[in-house]
Amino acid sequence: MSVSPKKSLGQHFLVDRNLLVVIERLANLSSGDVVLEVGPGLGVLTTFLADRVRHVHAIELDRALEAPLRDALSGRATVDLVFGDALAVDLDALDPPPSKLVANLPYNVATPLVAETLIGVPALASWCVMVQREVADRFFAEPGTKAYGAVSVLVRLHARRTGLHPVSRTVFRPPPNVDSALVAFDRIPPPANAEQVRRVVTAAFGHRRKTLANAVALAGLATREDAVGALETIGRRPDARAEALQPDEFVRLTEALTA
Repeated sequence: MSVSPKKSLGQHFLVDRNLLVVIERLANLSSGDVVLEVGPGLGVLTTFLADRVRHVHAIELDRALEAPLRDALSGRATVDLVFGDALAVDLDALDPPPSKLVANLPYNVATPLVAETLIGVPALASWCVMVQREVADRFFAEPGTKAYGAVSVLVRLHARRTGLHPVSRTVFRPPPNVDSALVAFDRIPPPANAEQVRRVVTAAFGHRRKTLANAVALAGLATREDAVGALETIGRRPDARAEALQPDEFVRLTEALTA
């Protein structure tokens, strides 16, 4: 059965099995792992995972892939195949709880899915995901760089990068028009005020052309005067911009705003 990838869903099917060895190494797979895979496509990675770990939760949006996926997974009882939007599925309710996310993520959901699983699926301890190279760079970008943004801060406050592997366009069908990369990271303890920090970070980067104090005020999280005072408390000038602050400074800024 021939299945064509859908551009509208950001589908680029993994077809080169040589890359699976790299994924196995970066994900540090073991026989006791419970893995969450989003966007299994034709099941190339899914079958590889199923033969190496205890259980796989594979979530696919595209119902047109059901027949080839079930054929590929025939006889593998340790795989739960769920059809639906991974951003709408209650991932925290999966049983057994997933400890690792290993996936060739559809390009159009990669960033929100990583952000959502970092916050909403506390059982996940590690990630190994294939994403656009610019997205992989953005996850762990440094302050002051073009790639640095809200997602950089949020990811770095919840995880530490353990690996990065550039990926050739030729491993996909169809080949994407952008470079890709495998990025691996482990969960670290988040700040105690993580949800408050998330709101401040989102507001701070919501108006990149404005100063951080003005952006926070526009979001209704504080008056401009209070935001300026909080910046001074952490040793930053009143005209500081969001892209200048280190992730830990956002934690201290939030504490100052809510004191």
